[in-house]
Amino acid sequence: MTKKNVWPAYSPAQEKKLEELADSYKAFLSLCKTERECTDYFREEAEKYGYQSLEDKIRAGAPLLPGDKVYAEGMGKTIALFRIGTKPVEEGMNILCAHIDSPRLDIKQNPLYEDTELSYLDTHYYGGIKKYQWVALPLALHGLVVKKDGTKIPIVVGEDPADPVLYVTDLLIHLADKQMARKASEVVTGENLDILIGSRPINMDLDEEKDEEEKSEKEAVKKGILKILKDKYDIEEEDFLSAEIEVVPAGPARDCGLDRSMIAGYGHDDRVCAYPSFLAMMETEDAGKTSCCLLVDKEEIGSVGATGMESMFFENAVAELLALCGYSSNLSVRRTLARSRMLSSDVSAAYDPAYAEAFEKKNSAYFGRGLVLNKYTGARGKSGSNDANAEYLADLRRIFDGNEVAFQTAELGKVDFGGGGTIAYIAALYGMEVVDSGVAVLSMHAPWEVISKADLYEAFKGYRAFLKDA
Repeated sequence: MTKKNVWPAYSPAQEKKLEELADSYKAFLSLCKTERECTDYFREEAEKYGYQSLEDKIRAGAPLLPGDKVYAEGMGKTIALFRIGTKPVEEGMNILCAHIDSPRLDIKQNPLYEDTELSYLDTHYYGGIKKYQWVALPLALHGLVVKKDGTKIPIVVGEDPADPVLYVTDLLIHLADKQMARKASEVVTGENLDILIGSRPINMDLDEEKDEEEKSEKEAVKKGILKILKDKYDIEEEDFLSAEIEVVPAGPARDCGLDRSMIAGYGHDDRVCAYPSFLAMMETEDAGKTSCCLLVDKEEIGSVGATGMESMFFENAVAELLALCGYSSNLSVRRTLARSRMLSSDVSAAYDPAYAEAFEKKNSAYFGRGLVLNKYTGARGKSGSNDANAEYLADLRRIFDGNEVAFQTAELGKVDFGGGGTIAYIAALYGMEVVDSGVAVLSMHAPWEVISKADLYEAFKGYRAFLKDA
């Protein structure tokens, strides 16, 4: 049973829609490289479509009626969007869920130091990465500094062509015999992933207000960096204590391949699912069941914390929503969630013939064959997975086939080669029907990943069909 590549079946009109979606996605992916930036983007775009803050509705005591559109935001890093359907909310929702965090390097709280007249920022990597992939690349800083008085200072350095980029050094091949003999996991260690940010000592003698101790040559490069931070951003060294600054690959997402059939960029995992989920939500109108698009943080480190799927954020938002719809009991919350259906949209590993030994061909995802359904993920003996039931999968087949959505099924590589998890099992704890679905990715978790434009387009079609017909 082999699914066909969808490219030959596209009409000129479909190809035009596909390219329009790909262009808008590339723009989003280039702009939004952190969970905060994604949340800001989705909130601002949703408001253009008429979505209102759930908090504002709560304060006003305004009831929610069919057709109303609201969003709830969690600490600026996660967002849930709802469109009230004509059926009672307690009958359940159709939920699209994806995560908006991606593997990266995080700046430590006490990061700035100088060594032999080179200045660095110390980092701690976030999520599962091959550390050696992050050296010798142009890197950018994205984040937020919050001063003691509450002032918020956004930071983006390395994206504008006029900006400088940052860099993690590597050992030259001529001296790397011992390094090359190490295991891949030890070629570069976590503490070696420090960001080179300066090498020019400041000339303190030009500043007459400085005393003699301050004018000393000690850590003159670091002092120069601190002066730049103060002059440009009004940031002191202590302000790093209340900062969230992420190190990500610099530069925009781009078409990949001579035929321009693919997109290379940072953060496909999992923004390639989050973006079409959001667009499908914006285009869904007059659905019988209440629709929801939930975009969460912290999946790459286990869905923990106040903005991860394991938090109470989503459950609390649903409880507030139900209260404004006339339901006031905890039982209503439980009923709503248990009767809901979710596509837990996360990326799948695309079959790579260069590493064929890691894949089982009959049960792999392939570029150009559409949206991927993973009945289960987990590791080896399905450990840590949500195993979707057959009845739910049968109904999804009906929905996708009825809406001419190309889809395929897959596992995450060979059984004993490893594995991975998603948020699906967390949502399943409520008793709702959940299955993993998403887009196939090459070089997953690398600084630059690759996806097929056709799969992005079919994912969008699939998410829209799910909200309409599930």
